[in-house]
Amino acid sequence: MIARSFPILIVGPTRIGDAVLASGLVKKLADEAPGARFTIAVGPAAASLFREVPGLDELIVMEKLKGSGHWFALWNKVRHTRWGLVIDMRGSALSSFLKRDRRAVYKRPSEPTHKVIEAARLLTLEDDPPPPYLFTSPEIEAHADELVGEGGPILAIGPAANWMGKTWPIERFGRLAIELLDDEGPMAGGRLMILGGPEDVRHVEPLARTMPKDRLIDLTGQIDLLTAYACLKRARLFVGNDSGLMHLAAAAGAPTVGLFGPSDDRLYAPWGPHTRVVRGPREFEQFKQVDPDFTQAINHMMDLPVDAVVRAARELLAETEEDDEGVEAEIEEAPPADEPEADAED
Repeated sequence: MIARSFPILIVGPTRIGDAVLASGLVKKLADEAPGARFTIAVGPAAASLFREVPGLDELIVMEKLKGSGHWFALWNKVRHTRWGLVIDMRGSALSSFLKRDRRAVYKRPSEPTHKVIEAARLLTLEDDPPPPYLFTSPEIEAHADELVGEGGPILAIGPAANWMGKTWPIERFGRLAIELLDDEGPMAGGRLMILGGPEDVRHVEPLARTMPKDRLIDLTGQIDLLTAYACLKRARLFVGNDSGLMHLAAAAGAPTVGLFGPSDDRLYAPWGPHTRVVRGPREFEQFKQVDPDFTQAINHMMDLPVDAVVRAARELLAETEEDDEGVEAEIEEAPPADEPEADAED
Protein backbone atom coordinates (compact mmCIF):
# COMPACT_ATOMS: atom_id res chain seq x y z
CA MET A 1 0.00 0.00 0.00
CA ILE A 2 1.39 3.41 -1.00
CA ALA A 3 1.59 5.85 1.90
CA ARG A 4 -0.46 9.00 1.57
CA SER A 5 1.64 12.10 0.90
CA PHE A 6 2.53 13.98 4.07
CA PRO A 7 3.76 17.50 3.16
CA ILE A 8 6.28 18.97 5.60
CA LEU A 9 7.51 22.56 5.53
CA ILE A 10 10.79 23.21 7.34
CA VAL A 11 11.98 26.77 7.83
CA GLY A 12 15.62 26.20 8.67
CA PRO A 13 18.51 28.25 10.00
CA THR A 14 20.51 30.78 8.04
CA ARG A 15 24.02 29.78 9.15
CA ILE A 16 25.79 26.64 7.96
CA GLY A 17 26.68 25.40 11.44
CA ASP A 18 23.16 25.83 12.79
CA ALA A 19 21.73 24.07 9.74
CA VAL A 20 24.08 21.10 10.19
CA LEU A 21 23.23 20.79 13.89
CA ALA A 22 19.50 20.79 13.13
CA SER A 23 19.76 18.38 10.19
CA GLY A 24 19.04 15.30 12.29
CA LEU A 25 15.36 16.29 12.42
CA VAL A 26 15.13 15.95 8.64
CA LYS A 27 16.69 12.47 8.78
CA LYS A 28 14.31 11.47 11.59
CA LEU A 29 11.24 12.56 9.62
CA ALA A 30 12.51 11.02 6.37
CA ASP A 31 12.95 7.68 8.16
CA GLU A 32 9.80 7.64 10.26
CA ALA A 33 7.08 9.81 8.66
CA PRO A 34 5.19 7.73 6.06
CA GLY A 35 4.82 9.57 2.77
CA ALA A 36 6.98 12.50 3.91
CA ARG A 37 7.45 15.17 1.25
CA PHE A 38 9.72 18.07 2.13
CA THR A 39 9.77 21.74 1.30
CA ILE A 40 12.82 23.28 2.97
CA ALA A 41 13.41 27.02 3.23
CA VAL A 42 16.86 28.12 4.39
CA GLY A 43 19.37 30.92 3.91
CA PRO A 44 21.67 30.98 0.86
CA ALA A 45 24.77 29.76 2.70
CA ALA A 46 23.09 26.59 4.00
CA ALA A 47 20.74 25.73 1.13
CA SER A 48 23.02 23.28 -0.69
CA LEU A 49 23.22 21.06 2.40
CA PHE A 50 19.69 19.81 1.76
CA ARG A 51 19.60 19.27 -1.99
CA GLU A 52 19.83 15.47 -1.70
CA VAL A 53 17.09 15.01 0.92
CA PRO A 54 14.81 12.14 -0.16
CA GLY A 55 11.27 13.24 -0.89
CA LEU A 56 12.38 16.83 -1.51
CA ASP A 57 9.70 18.74 -3.42
CA GLU A 58 11.25 22.19 -3.24
CA LEU A 59 14.33 23.86 -1.81
CA ILE A 60 13.60 27.54 -1.19
CA VAL A 61 16.53 29.90 -0.80
CA MET A 62 15.54 32.74 1.53
CA GLU A 63 17.42 35.82 0.39
CA LYS A 64 17.12 38.55 3.01
CA LEU A 65 15.00 41.49 1.79
CA LYS A 66 14.32 44.91 3.21
CA GLY A 67 11.58 45.28 5.78
CA SER A 68 11.35 41.50 6.37
CA GLY A 69 10.15 41.13 2.80
CA HIS A 70 11.70 37.65 2.64
CA TRP A 71 9.03 36.42 5.06
CA PHE A 72 6.25 37.72 2.85
CA ALA A 73 7.92 36.16 -0.18
CA LEU A 74 8.13 32.80 1.59
CA TRP A 75 4.51 32.98 2.75
CA ASN A 76 3.43 33.71 -0.83
CA LYS A 77 5.20 30.57 -2.04
CA VAL A 78 3.83 28.16 0.59
CA ARG A 79 0.38 29.53 1.47
CA HIS A 80 -1.55 27.44 -1.05
CA THR A 81 -0.57 24.07 0.47
CA ARG A 82 -2.21 22.40 3.42
CA TRP A 83 0.79 21.21 5.41
CA GLY A 84 0.80 18.10 7.53
CA LEU A 85 3.57 19.65 9.63
CA VAL A 86 5.32 23.01 9.73
CA ILE A 87 8.63 23.21 11.59
CA ASP A 88 9.89 26.75 12.07
CA MET A 89 13.42 26.81 13.44
CA ARG A 90 13.52 30.60 13.15
CA GLY A 91 10.69 31.25 15.63
CA SER A 92 8.66 33.41 13.25
CA ALA A 93 4.90 33.93 13.08
CA LEU A 94 4.72 32.37 9.61
CA SER A 95 2.97 29.14 10.65
CA SER A 96 0.10 31.15 12.18
CA PHE A 97 -0.89 32.24 8.68
CA LEU A 98 -0.65 28.83 6.99
CA LYS A 99 -3.06 25.95 6.65
CA ARG A 100 -1.50 23.14 8.66
CA ASP A 101 -2.40 20.19 10.86
CA ARG A 102 0.55 20.55 13.23
CA ARG A 103 3.27 23.07 13.83
CA ALA A 104 6.45 23.25 15.89
CA VAL A 105 7.97 26.67 16.43
CA TYR A 106 11.34 27.45 17.99
CA LYS A 107 11.34 29.15 21.39
CA ARG A 108 14.49 30.51 22.94
CA PRO A 109 15.52 28.34 25.94
CA SER A 110 15.79 29.90 29.38
CA GLU A 111 19.36 28.63 29.84
CA PRO A 112 22.26 27.79 27.48
CA THR A 113 21.34 24.66 25.54
CA HIS A 114 23.21 22.88 22.77
CA LYS A 115 21.73 23.56 19.34
CA VAL A 116 21.16 19.86 18.66
CA ILE A 117 18.98 19.62 21.75
CA GLU A 118 17.22 22.88 20.88
CA ALA A 119 16.25 21.39 17.52
CA ALA A 120 15.18 18.08 19.08
CA ARG A 121 12.82 19.90 21.45
CA LEU A 122 10.75 21.03 18.50
CA LEU A 123 9.52 17.44 18.19
CA THR A 124 9.92 16.57 21.91
CA LEU A 125 12.93 14.39 21.13
CA GLU A 126 15.34 16.01 23.58
CA ASP A 127 15.77 12.77 25.56
CA ASP A 128 17.16 11.08 22.45
CA PRO A 129 18.16 13.92 20.12
CA PRO A 130 18.74 12.94 16.48
CA PRO A 131 22.42 13.50 15.63
CA PRO A 132 23.30 15.72 12.67
CA TYR A 133 23.02 13.90 9.36
CA LEU A 134 23.30 15.02 5.74
CA PHE A 135 22.18 13.12 2.67
CA THR A 136 24.56 12.73 -0.24
CA SER A 137 24.37 10.84 -3.54
CA PRO A 138 26.49 8.08 -5.13
CA GLU A 139 27.86 10.73 -7.51
CA ILE A 140 28.98 12.95 -4.64
CA GLU A 141 30.62 10.03 -2.85
CA ALA A 142 32.41 8.95 -6.02
CA HIS A 143 33.67 12.49 -6.58
CA ALA A 144 34.97 12.57 -3.00
CA ASP A 145 36.89 9.35 -3.66
CA GLU A 146 38.51 10.97 -6.69
CA LEU A 147 39.45 14.12 -4.78
CA VAL A 148 40.91 12.27 -1.81
CA GLY A 149 42.67 9.54 -3.77
CA GLU A 150 44.79 6.93 -2.07
CA GLY A 151 47.56 7.27 0.47
CA GLY A 152 48.17 7.66 4.17
CA PRO A 153 45.63 8.76 6.78
CA ILE A 154 44.16 12.22 6.30
CA LEU A 155 44.47 15.12 8.72
CA ALA A 156 41.71 17.55 7.72
CA ILE A 157 42.02 21.17 8.81
CA GLY A 158 39.47 23.98 8.70
CA PRO A 159 41.58 27.07 9.42
CA ALA A 160 38.95 29.76 8.74
CA ALA A 161 35.83 31.04 10.50
CA ASN A 162 33.07 33.58 9.85
CA TRP A 163 34.85 36.18 12.01
CA MET A 164 38.54 36.82 12.51
CA GLY A 165 38.08 36.85 16.30
CA LYS A 166 37.42 33.07 16.24
CA THR A 167 40.37 32.22 13.98
CA TRP A 168 43.42 30.44 15.43
CA PRO A 169 46.61 31.83 13.83
CA ILE A 170 47.36 30.07 10.56
CA GLU A 171 51.02 29.47 11.43
CA ARG A 172 49.90 27.48 14.48
CA PHE A 173 47.84 25.21 12.24
CA GLY A 174 51.05 24.67 10.29
CA ARG A 175 52.98 23.70 13.41
CA LEU A 176 50.15 21.36 14.40
CA ALA A 177 50.21 19.65 10.99
CA ILE A 178 53.97 19.13 11.19
CA GLU A 179 53.75 17.69 14.73
CA LEU A 180 51.06 15.19 13.77
CA LEU A 181 52.27 14.20 10.29
CA ASP A 182 56.06 14.06 10.61
CA ASP A 183 57.97 10.80 10.90
CA GLU A 184 57.68 10.73 14.70
CA GLY A 185 54.07 11.90 14.83
CA PRO A 186 50.93 9.83 15.47
CA MET A 187 49.89 10.22 11.81
CA ALA A 188 53.30 9.58 10.26
CA GLY A 189 53.07 9.23 6.49
CA GLY A 190 49.67 10.86 6.48
CA ARG A 191 48.31 13.60 4.26
CA LEU A 192 46.99 17.09 4.92
CA MET A 193 43.56 18.10 3.61
CA ILE A 194 42.66 21.80 3.79
CA LEU A 195 39.07 22.96 3.46
CA GLY A 196 37.51 26.40 3.20
CA GLY A 197 35.56 28.73 0.96
CA PRO A 198 36.77 30.81 -2.01
CA GLU A 199 37.41 33.74 0.34
CA ASP A 200 39.91 31.61 2.31
CA VAL A 201 42.31 30.75 -0.54
CA ARG A 202 44.95 33.35 0.31
CA HIS A 203 44.54 32.78 4.04
CA VAL A 204 45.54 29.09 3.81
CA GLU A 205 48.66 29.54 1.66
CA PRO A 206 51.11 29.41 4.60
CA LEU A 207 49.50 26.18 5.81
CA ALA A 208 49.62 24.58 2.36
CA ARG A 209 53.37 25.29 2.18
CA THR A 210 54.04 23.10 5.22
CA MET A 211 53.42 19.89 3.28
CA PRO A 212 54.93 18.43 0.06
CA LYS A 213 52.50 18.49 -2.86
CA ASP A 214 52.20 14.70 -2.96
CA ARG A 215 50.90 14.78 0.63
CA LEU A 216 48.62 17.79 0.22
CA ILE A 217 44.91 17.81 -0.67
CA ASP A 218 44.04 21.51 -0.89
CA LEU A 219 40.31 21.78 -1.58
CA THR A 220 39.95 25.40 -0.49
CA GLY A 221 37.40 27.18 -2.64
CA GLN A 222 37.02 24.21 -4.98
CA ILE A 223 34.09 22.17 -3.67
CA ASP A 224 30.58 22.64 -2.32
CA LEU A 225 29.44 21.78 1.20
CA LEU A 226 28.07 18.30 0.50
CA THR A 227 31.26 17.31 -1.30
CA ALA A 228 33.27 18.64 1.64
CA TYR A 229 31.09 16.54 3.94
CA ALA A 230 31.74 13.45 1.83
CA CYS A 231 35.50 14.13 1.85
CA LEU A 232 35.44 14.53 5.62
CA LYS A 233 33.98 11.03 5.95
CA ARG A 234 37.37 9.85 4.73
CA ALA A 235 39.43 11.87 7.25
CA ARG A 236 41.21 10.24 10.18
CA LEU A 237 41.09 13.48 12.17
CA PHE A 238 39.72 17.00 11.80
CA VAL A 239 41.03 20.06 13.61
CA GLY A 240 39.45 23.46 13.07
CA ASN A 241 37.96 26.63 14.45
CA ASP A 242 34.37 26.79 15.62
CA SER A 243 32.73 26.97 12.20
CA GLY A 244 30.34 25.25 9.83
CA LEU A 245 33.20 23.04 8.64
CA MET A 246 33.80 21.83 12.18
CA HIS A 247 30.16 20.76 12.43
CA LEU A 248 30.33 19.11 9.00
CA ALA A 249 33.34 17.09 10.16
CA ALA A 250 31.65 15.87 13.34
CA ALA A 251 28.48 15.02 11.42
CA ALA A 252 30.59 13.05 8.92
CA GLY A 253 31.93 10.94 11.78
CA ALA A 254 35.50 12.25 11.62
CA PRO A 255 37.13 12.49 15.06
CA THR A 256 36.90 16.24 15.59
CA VAL A 257 38.88 18.73 17.66
CA GLY A 258 37.09 22.09 17.82
CA LEU A 259 39.05 25.20 18.76
CA PHE A 260 37.07 27.67 20.85
CA GLY A 261 37.58 31.15 22.22
CA PRO A 262 34.90 33.86 21.83
CA SER A 263 32.08 31.40 21.11
CA ASP A 264 29.98 29.35 23.49
CA ASP A 265 30.79 25.64 23.42
CA ARG A 266 27.71 24.95 25.57
CA LEU A 267 25.73 25.75 22.43
CA TYR A 268 28.17 24.93 19.65
CA ALA A 269 30.53 22.15 20.74
CA PRO A 270 31.01 19.59 17.94
CA TRP A 271 28.35 16.91 18.42
CA GLY A 272 29.29 13.24 18.61
CA PRO A 273 31.09 10.61 20.68
CA HIS A 274 34.54 11.33 19.20
CA THR A 275 34.85 15.06 19.62
CA ARG A 276 36.90 17.46 21.74
CA VAL A 277 36.63 21.14 22.65
CA VAL A 278 39.91 22.93 23.26
CA ARG A 279 40.19 26.47 24.50
CA GLY A 280 42.89 28.58 26.11
CA PRO A 281 42.81 29.82 29.70
CA ARG A 282 39.75 32.04 29.19
CA GLU A 283 36.12 30.89 29.28
CA PHE A 284 33.45 32.29 26.99
CA GLU A 285 32.12 34.75 29.55
CA GLN A 286 35.58 36.29 29.93
CA PHE A 287 35.72 37.01 26.21
CA LYS A 288 32.26 38.54 26.45
CA GLN A 289 33.46 40.96 29.11
CA VAL A 290 36.27 42.16 26.85
CA ASP A 291 34.23 42.28 23.62
CA PRO A 292 30.50 42.42 24.58
CA ASP A 293 29.15 42.58 21.01
CA PHE A 294 31.86 40.37 19.47
CA THR A 295 32.58 42.96 16.82
CA GLN A 296 36.15 43.95 17.55
CA ALA A 297 38.61 43.40 14.70
CA ILE A 298 41.08 41.52 16.86
CA ASN A 299 42.09 37.88 17.13
CA HIS A 300 40.86 36.44 20.43
CA MET A 301 42.56 33.07 19.89
CA MET A 302 46.15 34.06 20.55
CA ASP A 303 46.19 32.53 24.03
CA LEU A 304 45.45 29.01 22.76
CA PRO A 305 48.86 27.25 22.62
CA VAL A 306 49.85 24.69 20.01
CA ASP A 307 50.79 22.16 22.70
CA ALA A 308 47.22 22.06 24.04
CA VAL A 309 45.79 21.33 20.59
CA VAL A 310 48.43 18.70 19.80
CA ARG A 311 47.71 16.98 23.11
CA ALA A 312 43.95 16.89 22.44
CA ALA A 313 44.57 15.56 18.92
CA ARG A 314 46.87 12.81 20.16
CA GLU A 315 44.38 11.78 22.84
CA LEU A 316 41.53 11.62 20.35
CA LEU A 317 43.59 9.65 17.85
CA ALA A 318 44.52 7.14 20.55
CA GLU A 319 40.94 6.87 21.76
CA THR A 320 39.47 6.25 18.32
CA GLU A 321 42.22 3.77 17.44
CA GLU A 322 41.32 1.76 20.55
CA ASP A 323 37.64 1.89 19.60
CA ASP A 324 38.40 0.60 16.10
CA GLU A 325 40.46 -2.24 17.54
CA GLY A 326 37.67 -3.11 19.96
CA VAL A 327 35.14 -3.39 17.15
CA GLU A 328 37.51 -5.59 15.14
CA ALA A 329 38.09 -7.84 18.17
CA GLU A 330 34.34 -8.25 18.71
CA ILE A 331 33.89 -9.24 15.08
CA GLU A 332 36.70 -11.80 15.30
CA GLU A 333 35.35 -13.31 18.52
CA ALA A 334 31.73 -13.52 17.36
CA PRO A 335 30.61 -17.05 16.35
CA PRO A 336 29.76 -17.62 12.67
CA ALA A 337 26.13 -16.87 11.86
CA ASP A 338 25.36 -20.46 10.85
CA GLU A 339 26.97 -22.05 13.91
CA PRO A 340 24.90 -21.86 17.14
CA GLU A 341 26.71 -20.98 20.32
CA ALA A 342 27.37 -23.88 22.71
CA ASP A 343 24.86 -24.37 25.53
CA ALA A 344 25.95 -23.41 29.02
CA GLU A 345 26.05 -27.06 30.04
CA ASP A 346 28.61 -27.84 27.32
